[in-house]
Amino acid sequence: MNAADRFRAAVDSRDLAAVEELFTEDVRLFSPVKFTPFEGRPMVLGLLGVLLRTFEDFRYIGRFEGAAETSTDGGEAPSAVLLFRTTVNGREVHGIDLLHFAEDGRIKEFTVMVRPQSAVHTLGEAVLAGLIADGLVPDPA
Repeated sequence: MNAADRFRAAVDSRDLAAVEELFTEDVRLFSPVKFTPFEGRPMVLGLLGVLLRTFEDFRYIGRFEGAAETSTDGGEAPSAVLLFRTTVNGREVHGIDLLHFAEDGRIKEFTVMVRPQSAVHTLGEAVLAGLIADGLVPDPA
């Protein structure tokens, strides 16, 4: 079982401890609601914890594999795309998780894309509230 399979299984079972070992220490997560990436294993795991609490009826529905250029170093890396469906505050969300792998097979870059636009807004509000509640970002108020 490769890292994409292990990641999917860990997310399906909501097992953050299993996800942790799949990330490089300097993993970067690119979010659809934030211009700059979330950086480092502790922050990315914290964000995933918020997402797992926020998503309702989360399920992966497909997968593609190949290689793609990363933003980390500009080189091409083995990659996987996991397609998902979920609900956030009553809004249906379609999305993908794009995973780029380091030479050791762990995830070094993670990009999440979602649609439609209204879902991006709803997701952003819900995630920000969770990040503030968990003390991962300061309250802007």
